[in-house]
Amino acid sequence: MPKASDIKKNMAVDFNGNTYIVKDIDRSVPQGRAGGSIFRMRMYDVVTGSKIDETFKDSDMLNLADLIRRKVMFSYIDGDEYVFMNTEDYTPYNINKASIEEEALFINETIEGIQVIIVNDVPVALDLPTTVELEVTETDPSLKGASATSRTKPAVLSTGLTIQVPEHISTGDKIKINVEERRFTGRADSK
Repeated sequence: MPKASDIKKNMAVDFNGNTYIVKDIDRSVPQGRAGGSIFRMRMYDVVTGSKIDETFKDSDMLNLADLIRRKVMFSYIDGDEYVFMNTEDYTPYNINKASIEEEALFINETIEGIQVIIVNDVPVALDLPTTVELEVTETDPSLKGASATSRTKPAVLSTGLTIQVPEHISTGDKIKINVEERRFTGRADSK
């Protein structure tokens, strides 16, 4: 059983008789307390999708839920569900759009390295790679002579995500984005 301080995003925990996926963790150190850190976790029930916010001391023990990770590739959108295909046995996994709305901003047909997280035979979350490559669909024209270290401008990507990019990036360029920080990390390698 790990301590609350050992829990990371997208881990599955058993809490109050239900299984939850941890979507967000805020750590704080209260002033004037002799104890340690406080962890506020936003968790989603894997069955109902309901959201709860719970606070734990760093020494609180939590039970990890049994979860399975399967490598998948994005297949298509079917109404309110994203459909992913297992790359080994071609099993389809349907995940509700609302439960992966943050991750959906980084998903396209060419993304590699996605894993679906399965708890109690139900696909409940996605684990994305550290960086993804997306195409710039809309941005101000690039400036001649602009260097990679100059100012930034907003760019809309093929999935609808808007991030800041250097001035030399133009519409149609493929770029790499850090998923966790939602920031530009460089041009994608041309193939």
